[in-house]
Amino acid sequence: MSAPLWTSAEIEQATGGTASELFDVGGIAFDSREIEPGFLFVAMPGTVADGHDFVAGAFLKGATAALVSRPVDGPHVLVADVPAALTALAIAARARMSGKVVGVTGSVGKTSTKEALAAALERRARGRVHRSVKSYNNHTGVPLSLARMPRDSRYAVLEMGMNHAGEISALTRLVRPHVALITAIGPAHIENLGSLDGIADAKGEIFQGLEEEGVAIIPANTPQRDRLIRAARRHAGETITFGAPDAEVSALHFVPADGGGSLVTARLVHCELTFTVSQRGEHWVSNALAVLAAVEAVGADVAAAGLALADLGGLKGRGERHRVALPGGEALLIDESYNANPASVAATLKTLATEPGRHLLVLGAMRELGTHSDELHAGLADPISDAEVREVILVGEETQPLERALSGRAEVARVGSPDEAADLLLQRLAPGDAVLVKASNSVGLAKLVERVAGAGR
Repeated sequence: MSAPLWTSAEIEQATGGTASELFDVGGIAFDSREIEPGFLFVAMPGTVADGHDFVAGAFLKGATAALVSRPVDGPHVLVADVPAALTALAIAARARMSGKVVGVTGSVGKTSTKEALAAALERRARGRVHRSVKSYNNHTGVPLSLARMPRDSRYAVLEMGMNHAGEISALTRLVRPHVALITAIGPAHIENLGSLDGIADAKGEIFQGLEEEGVAIIPANTPQRDRLIRAARRHAGETITFGAPDAEVSALHFVPADGGGSLVTARLVHCELTFTVSQRGEHWVSNALAVLAAVEAVGADVAAAGLALADLGGLKGRGERHRVALPGGEALLIDESYNANPASVAATLKTLATEPGRHLLVLGAMRELGTHSDELHAGLADPISDAEVREVILVGEETQPLERALSGRAEVARVGSPDEAADLLLQRLAPGDAVLVKASNSVGLAKLVERVAGAGR
């Protein structure tokens, strides 16, 4: 029988709280909708709703106990401050874990890279690889992800995100990674950080939490490369670059693979490897190089990792592909609805360009671009034209500059909501079409994907 995730005594010791009775839990959640039998429900305070209001419902769903700051009916640990207690539990989880930890951040591709890296490590440590779920990568998500980490994990892959300077600095000191990986630097969150250099500095904070003799993995194909290397060398025992031809980890050559994706021969630090990455696009070649650099850095099996990269399925909201049944045939719907910034939009448009048939684009607003928003939205006109997109549906006021920039280059319609965009797309979609759906998550285009993908069922 496997050990519990936490005992009541361990929670007491970690948090300084008081348990109402003895119990064991097998999981943790602070969203009552995620509660499963045997879980600990963390009653987080909130500006809209207080988690304590959902304790009774969590028990009805099978929660074993709750972490609370006021007494409740049912097994619980009473603490002075629930968020602080969750952080304390995260620190205790990291302290008892004797395996290797990889921290991942970046402007583009951090969640996809995290998922691919976890799958790669799972090949030789089945059932003993822990990772952040969803995009739990902020000041509450990272402590939750750590607190969920089983004590016998051989590897953990934890994602860290930020909106402002200083946030990753705090998170990485909780995670204490043996390997810190930055996927890419791009203009995401430029509204708050002012410049690409500012973004690089904020992402480079991840190196501050590195364990002694830790490894920093840095994208070589960015103008901020040397800036990141300088930041890394203050904390890392080794610095590895990836992506560019002169990097320590690079693609010697790659060609399209049968069925999509790429066949890649890569030079790693200690060997060369030929492998297939199932995901389409040059950006996924870069992601794969980052994954292999991290696998090698933690001493895991790179050959097994190459096999895992060949077997990656589509990630919801990050490249998942749907076949939409239509009268007379079907269309391809590429779901990139979870996130968008200029770099990721340009990368996924290159993928769309390789698809047969008529190319359509549903593009929602890119958020957190601040005073650069108009310029960066309009700057997508050339990548859209290069991908031979014939029809564009734009969603949101922020896309007006792009609408103007595309005048005379494509048929463009701008709407105000995902529902309007879905209506228009369903009117225009024809057999043989390939449509890319891309937006910042807050735009809500996941609803469009769900509706359109299910239209032909």
